[in-house]
Amino acid sequence: MSLDAILARIDADLNPALERLFDLLAIPSISTDPAHTPDVRRAAEWLRDDLASMGFDAALHDTPGHPMVVGQYDGPGPHLLFYGHYDVQPVDPLALWDHPPFAPMLEDTPKGRVIRARGAADDKGQLMTFLEACRAIVAETGRLPCKVTVFVEGEEESGSPSLVPYLKERGQALKADLALICDTGMFSDDVPAITTQLRGMLGEELVVTGPRIDLHSGMYGGIAMNPIRVLTRILAGLHDDQGRVQVPGFYDGIEELSPELAAQWAGLGFDEGAFLGEVGLSQPAGEAGRTGLEMIWSRPTAEVNGITGGYTGAGFKTVLPSQASAKVSFRLVAGQDPIRLRERFRDWVRAQLPPDCSVAFHGHGASPASRMDITHPAFEIARRALSQEWPGEAAFIGGGGSIPVAGYFKQILGMDSLLAGFGKDDDAIHSPNEKYDLSSFHHGTRAWARILSGIAGS
Repeated sequence: MSLDAILARIDADLNPALERLFDLLAIPSISTDPAHTPDVRRAAEWLRDDLASMGFDAALHDTPGHPMVVGQYDGPGPHLLFYGHYDVQPVDPLALWDHPPFAPMLEDTPKGRVIRARGAADDKGQLMTFLEACRAIVAETGRLPCKVTVFVEGEEESGSPSLVPYLKERGQALKADLALICDTGMFSDDVPAITTQLRGMLGEELVVTGPRIDLHSGMYGGIAMNPIRVLTRILAGLHDDQGRVQVPGFYDGIEELSPELAAQWAGLGFDEGAFLGEVGLSQPAGEAGRTGLEMIWSRPTAEVNGITGGYTGAGFKTVLPSQASAKVSFRLVAGQDPIRLRERFRDWVRAQLPPDCSVAFHGHGASPASRMDITHPAFEIARRALSQEWPGEAAFIGGGGSIPVAGYFKQILGMDSLLAGFGKDDDAIHSPNEKYDLSSFHHGTRAWARILSGIAGS
């Protein structure tokens, strides 16, 4: 396979590739809004037909929600599974958009040309980089260099309720040597990245109840236990003065960062002050003795996301509330069991309750962290391929957030994922005026062609 010829075809066919992307972006496939259910299906059908045009055996698989799109290409060599999603976020508030969100356009900005539309970066532009790479390879050589399965879901932006049941029922047909996931981004404008570890998530809501009714603070203040007082004392004890979480056993099973990754992260030149300064802060508040990148990529967290109790309306009301509640989220790293930590957190809270108070818990998700085996040769192949397309050398990085599908692929299908995407921090995903850099689309397509060529050994 002549890689130079394939890259030249990608360059020459950039405008037709943009036309195809714009066709997909024009479909308002908002999965959370029932009014757009026909549009979501229309986007799925568009992708099925596009895959079929390249020689994939492509089909829609219906679910209780929106359909999955699956395309199979039975080539030689290793089997790769590519994952993306075709649904998009709602566009509200519409008044803040400078142009109609489903009328895609190219726009010149001080930092270069961008593709402006809802879904441009999340995730239609990203997934089309892979499909355009496949198209160029097939057009230039007559076939793909390896077996490829394309798996695109339509519910990622609404919590993927059909994904796990689908993987458990039909996932063996998707199982491959390695999964490729595009729903990530660059480290910086000139430094591409492969995300090799993602934090998991545990969500807990606790409701502390004291008296059976709200009480007048003049009559009961001082003698009656106030649930807000109980709750805030518990929450205040969640961290010690060094920023460490105080739930017993919270750090069990966590491994330290390898010297190789620590050195690579140090070489990225992350500026903690500048990062925090963008949001009006100045000092890191995580575990003492950890670097900023460790705090957001490789260390677990506990954060209070909301507190409710008593009277919070206008004016003033002197009341001791019957109940007080809080929402607490934990970002987890490899080695932590979210189910075990849920029980440990609940036991820790219960142990601090005074007489006359009770607590109820409501779980809000529990997904483990993902850490990839970067000794797999595909990771270094991909890192070199990305480095050839951008000025900076590609890095293996962590992700502070969660991409649950990577964990599901590991748990249910037993395979690792290589996460390489070309989004940027200023893409405004989920916000008005979402964009995707034209350079990300163009060089992303070229990068996937390099990666496929390298993994196939051609």
